[in-house]
Amino acid sequence: MWYGIASLRPFEQYALFGVLFIAVLGLLYALFLRKQVIREDAGTPEMQKVWGAIREGANAYLKRQLKTILPLIGLLTVCLFLSVYIVPVSQDSMERFAGLSAGTVKLIAAFGRAGAFVLGAVFSLLVGQLGMRIAVDANVRVAAASKRSFGDALRIAYRAGTVTGMLTDGLGLLGGTVIFVIFGIAAPDALLGFGFGGTLLALFMRVGGGIYTKAADVGADLVGKVEAGIPEDDPRNPAVVADLVGDNVGDCAGMAADIFESYEVTIVSGLILGIGLWRITGHHEWIVYPLLVRGIGVLCSIIGTYAVKDSKRTAGNAMKAIFKGYSISATISVVIFGVLAYYYMSAVPGGWWRPFAATTIGILLAIIIDRLTEYFTGTENKPVQEIKKSTATGSATTILSGIAVGFESAVWTTLVIAASIFCSVVIFGTIDGLTPSEKFNFILYGVAMTGIGMLTLTGNNVAMDSFGPIADNANGIGEMAWHGQDDAETKKARQIMADLDGVGNTTKAITKGVAIGSAVIAAVSLFASYMVDVSNVQRLLNDAWAAAGEAKVLTLLSQVGIVVSNPVVFVGMLIGAALPWLFSSFAINAVSRAAALIVQEVRRQFKGGVLEGTAKPDYTRAVNISTIAAQKELIILALLGIVSPVVVGLAFGVEALGGFLAGIIVSGQLLAVFMSNAGGAWDNAKKVVEDEPTDIAANTGKGSERHKASVVGDTVGDPLKDTAGPAVNPLIKVVNMVAVIVAPIIVNYHNDFTPLGKIGWVIVIFLLAVLSWAILTSKKPAQDLNK
Repeated sequence: MWYGIASLRPFEQYALFGVLFIAVLGLLYALFLRKQVIREDAGTPEMQKVWGAIREGANAYLKRQLKTILPLIGLLTVCLFLSVYIVPVSQDSMERFAGLSAGTVKLIAAFGRAGAFVLGAVFSLLVGQLGMRIAVDANVRVAAASKRSFGDALRIAYRAGTVTGMLTDGLGLLGGTVIFVIFGIAAPDALLGFGFGGTLLALFMRVGGGIYTKAADVGADLVGKVEAGIPEDDPRNPAVVADLVGDNVGDCAGMAADIFESYEVTIVSGLILGIGLWRITGHHEWIVYPLLVRGIGVLCSIIGTYAVKDSKRTAGNAMKAIFKGYSISATISVVIFGVLAYYYMSAVPGGWWRPFAATTIGILLAIIIDRLTEYFTGTENKPVQEIKKSTATGSATTILSGIAVGFESAVWTTLVIAASIFCSVVIFGTIDGLTPSEKFNFILYGVAMTGIGMLTLTGNNVAMDSFGPIADNANGIGEMAWHGQDDAETKKARQIMADLDGVGNTTKAITKGVAIGSAVIAAVSLFASYMVDVSNVQRLLNDAWAAAGEAKVLTLLSQVGIVVSNPVVFVGMLIGAALPWLFSSFAINAVSRAAALIVQEVRRQFKGGVLEGTAKPDYTRAVNISTIAAQKELIILALLGIVSPVVVGLAFGVEALGGFLAGIIVSGQLLAVFMSNAGGAWDNAKKVVEDEPTDIAANTGKGSERHKASVVGDTVGDPLKDTAGPAVNPLIKVVNMVAVIVAPIIVNYHNDFTPLGKIGWVIVIFLLAVLSWAILTSKKPAQDLNK
């Protein structure tokens, strides 16, 4: 038959087509919510004028970004084709396309990976772009609704965010399931391309959007708030529109693509490891179960997200309403998972409860990370209150207090993730009758299922994240459009917007925590796929050598593991651990350079009479500065993630590359959580100070010295939480994905520390030259191309 699931039982085939139907249903639900949002009142002409400027800036940025990345996408499509074509055909592909010649099968697999790469990139781009556009359409409507009631503003903002969440759910599930339906057990080759496409686009959108938004934000705050003492989003600030545009291209487009690729990658690793268990046990359930779980998650997200509402007209509790919807989705999911596992997984070795327990632990992991992140970044909790107190003694103590919060939060989050991974060891490591190698495969499958469970409620998570920038933009639109208005209705609307904005800061921090945690789980799953893939290629080489009568034999990596005491492995681990720090340094420096240009531009316009109202601010210059700065760094930072694992693998071999992956996972996890939570805590500490009654004599409220110290802390934290920290997530997964893709090439051609013979060293030297060029280019001073 034309599809690759003909060997499955009829129930399983119908179930997979049911999953496809659910994926389409999720997309239809997104369309339904979008129509609801668009029907809402778009506010006054003044509000729509500000909204139009934001929409124009965001669209211009995304168009320019697309032109920047398309050439690299084209080049990598060819590379992905060759990554399959120049190595022997996998056993899975030969079995799936039995009866065809090896050359034909190789072409099918190569085109499958390249095509899936393009599909993953397109889907990731759609999630980011469409999600950003609905956020831009919603922000002005949320601002208008704030003059009616708190409940209306919350409902519109959250449902607009849910549109992005359901696009993530629907497209991610649709792509992974379609590939498996077509390719069956040969799906791993294509799935790796699909995952890499989504991951790479997420890295582009995360890095570019993060640099854009924080350059504008930092520049606007330093001159506007600290130097001139004007409010945030004051229409006289020439950088205010660039700041509001940045919220959309960074937090909406960037985060949506980020979580989408985590969603993809966990499906990829779950199916690859499930195929491995099928070979051991003969049960297809290991392959089908992850897709069924994801389908259930989409349905439960639809129910939970629609339940988020608050009927109060003024002071409602947005966080309580949002977490209520999340709890509803989580509870229903766990119940249905249990029923599915009991009836469908009862015949697998070890019993039905083991896969059910692994997915449930994933859901609990997401909830615990939610609570931990809210504790360290929430406005009412001790860490933020401590930072608020430290503002009384200046900027230095404010910064030190935030750093301490970030360090501590990274430890607790890492311990929770470590505990969840260890649970897989306990759950699947106690199955009787397995060899050590088989038990290892079962444990790794358990880790993958934890990742599947963790991102089951992706629709809820992305809705929470998009809610933040929508509320922030709505607040900004209100400040600009209602400038000078001081009536009771406007005061009430401003307070509603401020409350939603504060909750939005926390929800953004929470989803960053979930994204980082899922990145680690997904990376561990990919690391497992790397071990399995390398061993499979080594086994094929051993069989080929034996058939040719050669005495050479490779010891399978899955049998010996990655030996840390091996100096070459340790070298790889050190390099991998260093990479997130170098990457973060470049990202933060990019923000610093671009923010300096914004500062100079805002100061120039203030001196020209903008502050006094004798001249109109030129918003487009700041938008152009941020756009140019973001595009300058885009390809450079992406090359660090793409090229570095290839260089390590070619120069030192597959074991050193395994150490490299372990290093980047551990180091990147700690660094990303630290930066994300420290920045979120600084941001909310500033919000708490701004909500105080203004009394300069008592050093409270806006314009006070405490407020200026909190703004400095916030501007330090901005590039940490919205640029470098979140961008480390896709970096980790890009590196792991590239390693899995190039592993067969390295095994086939790497011999006794000499990569690919003489030509291998030429490739290594060329790639090192590319990295050197990227590093030197990134260090060049920024130039204002507006001049």
